[in-house]
Amino acid sequence: MKITDLQVIAFRVPRIPYSNGKWLDPTTVIQTLTKISTDEGAEGYYLGGAGHGDQDGLSPADRAALEGGLKWRVVGQDPFDREKFWHWMWVANVQENLLSVLDMALWDLQGRTFGVPVHKLLGGCRERVKAYGSTYPNMGTPEDYAEHAAACLAQGYKHYKIHPYYFWDPVTKQPDPGRPSHIEQDIEVCRAVRARVGERMVLSFDPWGTYRTYEEAVKVGRELERLNFYWYEHPMSEYRVAAYEKLCQELSIPILSPEIAAGSIYTRADWIRRGASDMSRIDVLRGGITGVKKMVSICEAYGVKCEIHMSGFANLQMLGATSEDVCEYYERGLLAPGVDYETPPPYLKAIGDPMDSEGYVQVPQGPGMGYQLNWDYINENKVK
Repeated sequence: MKITDLQVIAFRVPRIPYSNGKWLDPTTVIQTLTKISTDEGAEGYYLGGAGHGDQDGLSPADRAALEGGLKWRVVGQDPFDREKFWHWMWVANVQENLLSVLDMALWDLQGRTFGVPVHKLLGGCRERVKAYGSTYPNMGTPEDYAEHAAACLAQGYKHYKIHPYYFWDPVTKQPDPGRPSHIEQDIEVCRAVRARVGERMVLSFDPWGTYRTYEEAVKVGRELERLNFYWYEHPMSEYRVAAYEKLCQELSIPILSPEIAAGSIYTRADWIRRGASDMSRIDVLRGGITGVKKMVSICEAYGVKCEIHMSGFANLQMLGATSEDVCEYYERGLLAPGVDYETPPPYLKAIGDPMDSEGYVQVPQGPGMGYQLNWDYINENKVK
């Protein structure tokens, strides 16, 4: 079997954006489906490739790069040679999300060819994964967060992660791009949520790297320890590795990072060696399924957790091939009051991560990623 083509199918999707606690005007966004074809008729797909999970399509520049130089690196090659391609792409310094999209479309192709889900190709370990509700930032008052946490608990979530206030002033309720950290209000949110749900929920906290000083990070971390939060994710810029080393030594709450730093396994292995994080963090847009598989093994060898970042089909397939002792949770969201997470987008016939009343998400069992694509919608809404 040989690869004959790589194309990116772009199509329009209606969306009502949610930002800073309110709904914005309806708009249209571009979603993408990367497709790899072979001379024997086998095909592989990957949805998205930018932004959060697999909801956001590739930019025109990214689409051009995939259909240009990357395509001609793999046309004529065996589609099952993912490991070879993975090394080629790193040597060529290919943009990280693009080598990831290629890798995942190839995993989907092999799963479809053999008629099994990707997590079985990897080596199946579990059919369902504990989920946590992951919030939008800037959802409202501390009481709004508390009520939302209680609603998530009633839905079945046993773990709730707070994205607090950033690039937004919670007092003036205005954008605040120059001073993203508001630690006093962030602490109020954490106190309100813990008071509302008690010890019935595991709580975690992610200010998305917006604390500008080590002192801010320590102050919030001390309060998280007092409130018995499970992890403290990405508190400062991830360029400040030495500050993270110091923070891990100072606090007892586990520091979960790096979240978004480039470099896939190479960056994260160095963080573990330096003691700059207590738990590691990666997702499939930072090296593909191949890269995440490697990172999980590194973490297992060092005896640290490898918590998978973001939602999405490929992240969930990866979790189905891992032990809960290494990768415990699936990040479900982003969630907020009034956000409908349960209805599939029009290009899918079903969501990939339905959750049961016990707070578990089932790993998709269809071949490859488990996509149930609505081809009629995709074809009717294509963008040239």
